[in-house]
Amino acid sequence: MTGGCYGAGMAISLSEATLRLLDGRNYAVLATVNRDGSPQTSAMWIGRDGSDVLFSTVAGRVKHNNMLRDPRVRVPTPHSPPPHNSGARRGGVPLAPPPPPRLHLQLAEKYDQDPGEDAPGAARVLVRMAVERATGYAA
Repeated sequence: MTGGCYGAGMAISLSEATLRLLDGRNYAVLATVNRDGSPQTSAMWIGRDGSDVLFSTVAGRVKHNNMLRDPRVRVPTPHSPPPHNSGARRGGVPLAPPPPPRLHLQLAEKYDQDPGEDAPGAARVLVRMAVERATGYAA
């Protein structure tokens, strides 16, 4: 993985409502672009570091391969209740990630879930999304 981030836009500061949404136990949906241009979505546990959205995946999965090829992503985060209190973030993901930390274990704790075991030999990848645009009620 080489290169930079998608987009000419600069990362933005997030509103207090968006930060609360990201900090809560609200699942996100990661949208990536398949090779044929169709969307691919995955429900995700998310965290944040400042205004950057963080999540973890396993190298070689479809979403990971899609981000390597096309780093444009969108991360809607519904919140319930009320369901209209939601937001979506759009940005690029770095193509040179830092060494994989134990983020998936921290997120499992946040969501009060058992992270399960990765397959033998699986390599975890930290994904850091610099938010270039935030939309929705919580934006």
